[in-house]
Amino acid sequence: MRVARLAEDVPDHGRQQTPARLLLIAPPNSYRTVSYLESARRQGVDVLVASEGEHSLVSAIASGLHIDLDAPEALEQLLRANQERPFIGVVATDDTTVELGSRIARQLHLPHNPPQSAQYSHRKDLSRQVLQAAGVRVPEFRIVSLARAIAPQLEGLKFPCVVKPLSLSASRGVMRADTPQQLQSACLRIQSILAAEDMADDYVSSHLLVESFISGPEVALEGLLQRGELDVLAIFDKPDPLDGPFFEETYYITPSRHTAAIQQEIIQCVRDACAGLGLCEGAVHAEVRIGESACAIIEVAARTIGGECARLLRFGTGHCLEDLVIAHAVGQPLSIKRNSDAAGVLMIPITMAGSLRRIEGITRARAVPFIEDILINIREGYELIPLPEGSSYLGFMFACAPKPEQVEAALRKAHAELDVIVAPVIKVLDLRG
Repeated sequence: MRVARLAEDVPDHGRQQTPARLLLIAPPNSYRTVSYLESARRQGVDVLVASEGEHSLVSAIASGLHIDLDAPEALEQLLRANQERPFIGVVATDDTTVELGSRIARQLHLPHNPPQSAQYSHRKDLSRQVLQAAGVRVPEFRIVSLARAIAPQLEGLKFPCVVKPLSLSASRGVMRADTPQQLQSACLRIQSILAAEDMADDYVSSHLLVESFISGPEVALEGLLQRGELDVLAIFDKPDPLDGPFFEETYYITPSRHTAAIQQEIIQCVRDACAGLGLCEGAVHAEVRIGESACAIIEVAARTIGGECARLLRFGTGHCLEDLVIAHAVGQPLSIKRNSDAAGVLMIPITMAGSLRRIEGITRARAVPFIEDILINIREGYELIPLPEGSSYLGFMFACAPKPEQVEAALRKAHAELDVIVAPVIKVLDLRG
């Protein structure tokens, strides 16, 4: 009932007489921004980028609206920009911008998620609490204060468990612990990661989420919400077991090879989670564990899948994901054309710390049948930092084939052709004075 009521407050937006202008809210370092700008250009939609990237090399960011995304006056600045030329839709690209995006959209009576629901979706502790209260299956969890002794706060929680920061993404800082000693070590390691982030929120920087480990395969679901109704765009299998000690994601393969019954259970689990959080509009990226007895929600984010992985949606829907999101935001949804082929991506993992010297074997990898493209995002000389401290991938491999099994085999064979040459990082200490 709550989701339906919220959705009813959203008026029809087929409506504005002025040319469409989309508000795109993005942090300055977002790798999604260029893809959204290219998509808007294809659709003939004018865009105003609101970001902190005054000195960005991307012209639309450099010439856009420069605001402090965390400042109280950010909302007022966006409202003034709307008075100069109205917005027809709002897209927030990353976890850190979804709450501001929902606030400005609410003020302008544009399709939006409630700001509180947007906040739930990027705060793991709040999401767990709200979903548990709504009766949605989530791992058993504790919220742990780093300022107090850890062990007394975990009474009754069984091992193995998983410890994670409250708000970091891309599996950064997520670790499995099989013993109290491992848990204590993991907490200290995450504390160092958070200290290096210099977070403004004292609570987020001083608390962790510790939850029971659910054994079983994991999948991701990509969808779009409209007036509380979930349109499933794709279910991605993750064929590598995500058992720890860290949880780096590598292979995403679609369509799913799970049975129709399990896929329906996954979809219903995500629907229940969206309703429980109060999400009703826009992109949804969900992570689900298929446990022995039932599916459980690991994450529901009010944004798209990260990195270059969004390209996979073109194989399953006929459109890239950014096209679908922007079309939805401006009230001109695109028809989806289902493709019978399979597709997949390998997020090329960083397995060794050091300075990248070179990557050999790319030509051989490109020659593997069914490989569509290989993107290397990190340049020579860049310092490589593996998980749990790191948050980057070397790049992405894409494959397309008639069957999911062929996609997975091609990606694995192409990955085996790569030889990543890494040199030690030499740090120079200034001992003067």
